[in-house]
Amino acid sequence: MSDVAVSAGRRGRSARREARASGAGGLGLPYITRGIPIFDVLSDEGAAQIEAQADVILQEIGIEFRDDPETIAIWKEAGADIQGERVRFPKGMLQQIVKTAPSEFVQHARNPARNVVIGGNNLVFAPVYGPPFVTDLDKGRRYGTIEDFRNFVKLSYLSPYMHHSGGTVCEPVDLPVNKRHFDMVYSHMKWSDKPFMGSVTHPERAEDSVKMAQILFGEEFVDQNCVMIQLINANSPLVFDATMLGALKVYAKANQACIVSPFILAGAMSPVTVAGTLAQVLAEALAGCALTQLIRPGAPVVFGAFVSSISMQSGAPTFGSPEGTLLLNGASKLARRLNLPFRSGGSFTSSKVPDAQSAQESAQTIAATVVSGVNFCLHAAGWLEGGLCSSYEKFVMDADQLGMMHVLAKGIDLSEEGMAMDALREVGPGGHFLGANHTQRNFESAFYRSQVADNNSYEQWLADGELDAARRANAIWKKMLADYEAPALDPAIDEALIAFMAQRKASFPDSNV
Repeated sequence: MSDVAVSAGRRGRSARREARASGAGGLGLPYITRGIPIFDVLSDEGAAQIEAQADVILQEIGIEFRDDPETIAIWKEAGADIQGERVRFPKGMLQQIVKTAPSEFVQHARNPARNVVIGGNNLVFAPVYGPPFVTDLDKGRRYGTIEDFRNFVKLSYLSPYMHHSGGTVCEPVDLPVNKRHFDMVYSHMKWSDKPFMGSVTHPERAEDSVKMAQILFGEEFVDQNCVMIQLINANSPLVFDATMLGALKVYAKANQACIVSPFILAGAMSPVTVAGTLAQVLAEALAGCALTQLIRPGAPVVFGAFVSSISMQSGAPTFGSPEGTLLLNGASKLARRLNLPFRSGGSFTSSKVPDAQSAQESAQTIAATVVSGVNFCLHAAGWLEGGLCSSYEKFVMDADQLGMMHVLAKGIDLSEEGMAMDALREVGPGGHFLGANHTQRNFESAFYRSQVADNNSYEQWLADGELDAARRANAIWKKMLADYEAPALDPAIDEALIAFMAQRKASFPDSNV
């Protein structure tokens, strides 16, 4: 056989693997519906004990809602105890209010085949969110730009294991702070057809996001359906600020989903113990989730928890720790007991480069994410340096891990084909299965094939350039972007979005506040 024929055969096998990973029509794999049981480290009795402490926190200490008289008035009308900006809640009040929230909901994408169901037994992966810096092996660490932002949107669109386009995949610092949200939301709409997130950095920016969604989907559709999900962080401990509250109110009124997520580094923003932190997480998340239901009963809302530990020597955040796993798992159980969808987990690391530390820490968290019952996983790929940096290579390495999580979450195939009795009969004692009919039918899809790992011989690895995982990932993301083709967008809708952004940008001066 000629070298050309061998090369063509290899390309053919590679193309078939890519086609299988991408699914029918290149749409990628659907969101995960677990075929494995959820693992709980917290007993029902333990959960009840933490819930009782959260009630004490809400009754005795309360939550502050700062610089927002409208929210204070909402709580007063609902029957809470108001003392200035401090709000205290009678036992069971918030649990009763959140009963109007759906236990699961559909987030619609502009391509209906990309819709995701958030809640229940489902898991949705979304990319890294929020870093001001980006990095790759060629240019190193630098501030993010709108070009980087578009690139990460495209990579998320292209990855068959990413179900969601995410939100602030990096901060495009080359654009004014008060106007960059237009280009960010538009990038998700234009360069991907997966679900996406809206802006939360100012109530007006949230309003702009809703209006752009109305142009894309239609006003009536947006009013009756969730087309955006957004991250609303508590300012832990026990505070919500006006910026987050303003965005929450905009989205809840518009029937769009909020992820109410305490942002906690345990030991600094919560007690050093897992149980004490979980009680605080529950109190904060309950207050924010209940507020969405007072604004619009039935609006979709997600109980969130971003919780990690810190180094008690330096104060720096640590990831992939056993305490982090216990916190994630315990919070998931608390959310399920409230019948609310749950957000947590990701591919976290404190490492500054895509190295062994980053892989180990991220693998610890993403495996816990899958088995703990998480429904929406932000930061599933691309996270580096404690969330300060979006990494091109790390994105590819993490996405490869997500592919493995899809296989793990399916569980064990107990069908007739899975039991493989025909193969056992055919081969019998002392034979081998390589040529068995069952093997021939299944060999291409039998085991997950990493696109990043090198499983060749040492000699072949030398011949291929002695590349480590990061350098292999570097070549992969470059090829992905080179091969990228944008999903079709109705030209009339595109023109309307561009016109809306131009009109709004011209109506106020640039500012970096």
